[in-house]
Amino acid sequence: MRYDRMIFLIIAIGILFSAATGAEPVTATIDASRPGAPVTPLIFGGFMEPATTGVWAEMLADRKFLNEITSKEPPARSGWLSFMGPARRWKPIGGDSVVEMDKKNPYVGEWSPRVRLEKEMPHGISQSGIVLVSGRTYTGRVILAGTPGARISVSLIWGANASDRQTIAINSLTPKYAKIPLKFTAKADSNDARFEIAGTGNGSFHIGAVSLMPSDNIAGFKAATIRYLKEQGIALARWPGGNFVSAYDWRDGIGDRDKRPPRRELAWNGTESNDMGIDEFMTFCRLIGAEPYIAVNAGLGDDHSAAEEVEYVNGPATSRMGRLRAANGHAAPYGVKIWGVGNEMYGEWQWGHIAITQYPEKHNRIVKAMKKVDPSIKVIASSATPEEVSWTYIENRQLDSFPERKKVDDRVPFAFGSEYDWTGALLKNSADYIDYLGEHFYGYPNLVIDADKQAFVDATDPLEHRVRRMSNKVQFKFEAWEEYLERMPYLKEKGIKFAFDEWGPRSVFNKPPIDAIASNPMLDTLTNALVYHEFMRHSDMVALAVATGGMMMLATDAHGEAVGFRPDGLLIKMLHDHFANAIPVAVDGNSPQQIIKGTIGVDLSARPSGSPTYPLDVFAALRADRKALIISVVNPIERAQELGLAIKGVDPAGGARLQQLTAPPGAAPASGFGRFSGPPAKLIESSLAQVPGRITVPPASISVYELTVK
Repeated sequence: MRYDRMIFLIIAIGILFSAATGAEPVTATIDASRPGAPVTPLIFGGFMEPATTGVWAEMLADRKFLNEITSKEPPARSGWLSFMGPARRWKPIGGDSVVEMDKKNPYVGEWSPRVRLEKEMPHGISQSGIVLVSGRTYTGRVILAGTPGARISVSLIWGANASDRQTIAINSLTPKYAKIPLKFTAKADSNDARFEIAGTGNGSFHIGAVSLMPSDNIAGFKAATIRYLKEQGIALARWPGGNFVSAYDWRDGIGDRDKRPPRRELAWNGTESNDMGIDEFMTFCRLIGAEPYIAVNAGLGDDHSAAEEVEYVNGPATSRMGRLRAANGHAAPYGVKIWGVGNEMYGEWQWGHIAITQYPEKHNRIVKAMKKVDPSIKVIASSATPEEVSWTYIENRQLDSFPERKKVDDRVPFAFGSEYDWTGALLKNSADYIDYLGEHFYGYPNLVIDADKQAFVDATDPLEHRVRRMSNKVQFKFEAWEEYLERMPYLKEKGIKFAFDEWGPRSVFNKPPIDAIASNPMLDTLTNALVYHEFMRHSDMVALAVATGGMMMLATDAHGEAVGFRPDGLLIKMLHDHFANAIPVAVDGNSPQQIIKGTIGVDLSARPSGSPTYPLDVFAALRADRKALIISVVNPIERAQELGLAIKGVDPAGGARLQQLTAPPGAAPASGFGRFSGPPAKLIESSLAQVPGRITVPPASISVYELTVK
């Protein structure tokens, strides 16, 4: 069916909905005799980008001194980047004149700070904003060189009194850089502790690099974070980006961490220490039990660099890059199978962006080179359907997020086959070099795009409509695929699937007067649950999915320490535990989903997403061993709902268990960039003799029933 004719289905759907409403109770009929393709565990992935991830345990910013050390405050992040908070920098002790950024004798990078000493007046550098927990031990190292006889002290300071610090004295400097271990134990809590390196005496001293981590870190990662991510069931980890990857050189992230060059992080206007490179990422994946997904640089990078990266990761130890990997302590190949080619290459904000008339050739050259090294890998193209390009165009124009984006007067929705149809152009010119289409989608649940105003406006609609904005965007992707199959029938033989490798709701639109702040603490979680339902309904076409922020859906204490799961994080665990490798079965109903506000082809699909059980959404599957039927019910209404259940195709064996996810007591609405305020979420669990023919579903909740079957 051509996409332009789908629009008229709205009329028919509306008529069906009208007929189904009324006194008749909502009923779901589950037919286990109509199975689908198994659900891949890889839909429960998490996205890791160095600019925003919180898994690395390093406590000091700019630990290798990319930035000049000055008493001036760094410029505040504004607009789109304001959610990241202020940048932390080193400041001089003793005035700006005592610290020189020395290019003649750097330890790593372009320069290293040289501190001029005075006999009695301490000179050096300090950094504040460090979070400490009383009784906790912190370890690290400092790399110093200097005039023999200089007296250096390294201090961790948590208060204003002389006793509110611990100091390590270093009196053995030589002109050659040397590594000195550090160990501190905090005697009080602090959210603004200070780290100082200062000295007295004659001459000067250089600071090559410094590091401080909690002593319980696991291979450089936060111990509690690793523990919860492993428990959460994150099945796939994507790295290193994201926008970050388009200016990233993977070679900067291998070898001795202290000798890896710090770089200006171009995508997010930050400082990148390159401490977490390929080898650390592979360690991370092993620690949490996740499949690795590595993206190569298709922006400023090229086919030669991508091929060498594949060889470093997967090549034998006898290959040139394999020998380098072995020299770095990893003789055996890692065997990574999932590789992304670039990130959002359709966007002018992307470093190395080129026009769609040229990009397919670059994509093809990169994939040829990568698969020449390892033909077994699966590659993900950086694609974007017209809907995503249309939505992103409006967002960037209204937010002015990326002033460098070209200003055009074209109106959305952009058409299939136009210059904005990035996916269509790649399928036309690169289908032989694509295993998966890497589609991204985001949405503001409280906002819709007004076609007349060509702008976001307040939706002012109920919660059950707001939570469907994202799942409707998933539905659009499959409608787009139908369109591509009509335009390019040869695609049916290619076996191409979708890789939704960035997706997520955005709760705040940083542009007054629009208010997009979530009004219900479960809004994001309900939104995500419906998205996962759509992924699982289309299990034959979804190879993987990666939730943006999936690594950060953890509840934290006042010190930022992970103490449990946010509701959206616990949702991933709940669904992964039940549905990984499960076999979807048919769900019919008597209450079609309502049509929500929006513009078709921008933020709205032609056909509503979801099961015909409005206002509820129901998904069902057989466990992989076919010994249980699992039913997931999402209630997006802020009041309890009744649902009738009819089960066909299996015989209940007696016995069932129920897990329910609701907002934790005291939870507050989202108050920032996807942030959640409240205690850790907990599942409500119970055992049942059987699943009754009619169930009551709590307000704003997700319920998963697991029935034992014969």
